[in-house]
Amino acid sequence: MCGIAGVAGSSNIAQRLFRGIAALEYRGYDSCGMAVQRNGSLDIRKNIGTVEAVNLHERLSDMKGLVGIAHTRWATHGGVTRENAHPHSDNDGRIAVVHNGIISNYRDLRERLAKAGAIFRSETDTEVIAHLIAHHLRQGGEFERAFVAALRELEGTFALAVISVVAPGTIFCCKRESPLIIGLGDDANYVGSDFNAFIEYTRQAVILDDGEYAVVTRQAYGVKNLQTGEPVSKEVTEIEWDVEMARRGGYPHYMLKEIYDQPATVQAALRVPRAELAQVARVIHGSHHGFLCGVGTTYYMACMGQYFFSRYGGRYLPAVSTDEFPHLAEVDADDSVLAISQSGETYDTLSAIRHAKSRGAKTAAIVNVMGSSLVRAVDIPILQGSGPEICVISTKAAMSQAVLLLLCALELGALNGRHREEDVVRLRGEVSALSDRISETLNERAGFLHAAAHRHQRMKNWLYLGRSIYYPAALECALKMKEVTYLHAEGMSAGFLKHGTISLIDENMYTIVLMPAPEEKELHALTRSSAEEVRARGGFVLGFRFEGDEASKGLFSEEIVLPRVSSLLAPFLHLVAGQLLAYFLAVALKRDVDRPRSLAKSVTVA
Repeated sequence: MCGIAGVAGSSNIAQRLFRGIAALEYRGYDSCGMAVQRNGSLDIRKNIGTVEAVNLHERLSDMKGLVGIAHTRWATHGGVTRENAHPHSDNDGRIAVVHNGIISNYRDLRERLAKAGAIFRSETDTEVIAHLIAHHLRQGGEFERAFVAALRELEGTFALAVISVVAPGTIFCCKRESPLIIGLGDDANYVGSDFNAFIEYTRQAVILDDGEYAVVTRQAYGVKNLQTGEPVSKEVTEIEWDVEMARRGGYPHYMLKEIYDQPATVQAALRVPRAELAQVARVIHGSHHGFLCGVGTTYYMACMGQYFFSRYGGRYLPAVSTDEFPHLAEVDADDSVLAISQSGETYDTLSAIRHAKSRGAKTAAIVNVMGSSLVRAVDIPILQGSGPEICVISTKAAMSQAVLLLLCALELGALNGRHREEDVVRLRGEVSALSDRISETLNERAGFLHAAAHRHQRMKNWLYLGRSIYYPAALECALKMKEVTYLHAEGMSAGFLKHGTISLIDENMYTIVLMPAPEEKELHALTRSSAEEVRARGGFVLGFRFEGDEASKGLFSEEIVLPRVSSLLAPFLHLVAGQLLAYFLAVALKRDVDRPRSLAKSVTVA
């Protein structure tokens, strides 16, 4: 997730442009830059670091000009370097581009343009856009025609803004599956990836839809259909703004925004000091019995934690739902309890911790809200730092909790000799790469999940199957489906299927199978067998499998192919796919996505 800002004004726009990307910094903060058009040339300044740090070095706010674009970046293609920071330009420095999303055919375009003489200075997919527009501009005609011709060649998802000395005083912008909004002011017009880019100056906005592009000057704007070139009449929206609406960032629902927040969420989890995680690991290591607990989604994250602690920490920690904890768990002063909570105010989880503390057990918690009751109640709180989660349905907070449970398990493994320090560092590096794989899933696979949701929106019964750690992932995916679509969905161990539930398989029950990473050969074979059992009884099977999984080809009625990852990261991508499928089905069924019926963000009653 990255931030785009643009301003076309009647006086120097640098301060407004700079304040725009500063307001968008939550969308990405590893690098930023601005491009301003002045006196027939482009001034492009960029560097790595926060917006404020780059401003100190590059003096962004001192730039001069009447039109400009800016960007704050969360790296996807290419590392965090000055060369990879936006804006990007063509070889002649006549075109500047900022871009969110992923151009999936950029390698083919890059190779073709390089053969035609383009010299690439970065590793990004975005730079291809500048060279492609320049290529079409050389064919003759006005800039808008070259801009449109280039965009029609792009595959993937994008929101982008472009300025050029060939078309002074004008911002060209377009969107496909990534938010982009035009702000309408008195002496200037604006472009932003969300309202925060210009809310300080205007509350009049035009929200672009997929497949639309706009030509924006200080006095006017026009929106057209990218494929037909026909003008599109757009409604002007009055932003009834408050803090929550600004945080939604142009996405139609908080749930979708928070799903897209997850690459940043993973990095935030990795910034939790290892010393804090090691402190929890030491408590677990020194306890006679250890327990994990949560309720609802956090219980399923605790269930995933069971597998992480067993495999990477060398310790079995049973997961217990907090509503049942006082009735089931026998704890005393030699034991430890690690609770998981989004709000830190959930009644059942607080009751479980109080029960444990009354018997002398040592307690810890992974919590998203600073100063909450749970933070104050436990001996060791871990603040996960996921940021506000407005949608009732938990997505990014749950992702963070799963990551932190894995990281804590690694610390326990180091403590008990299961892993050397270099192993822990290597595995943490692998977890860091999860951000890119989630981004790839969101930007390149969301369309397939959207299409599947619309094809199958009339199915009212869904069965999710997984084995090993993919079992709690199946439980969580089914819960997302239930919560937001109001459809019947059930998660189950794939091995459990044949012990009764297989009798339900017919044309009214769809099955989703979460395939393991191909490297997990025995587990993979067992899961394939369960899929075959369903197909043999005439059941429809939608498979979530990974690239490179040759053994699963032809196994499913339909499939979603996820990016290839290791067994360490595979369950996390299944969570993302399950979130997206549930979201798209809910939208197709016209559910109240952010506030599903009968649910609350924090259940504070018994």
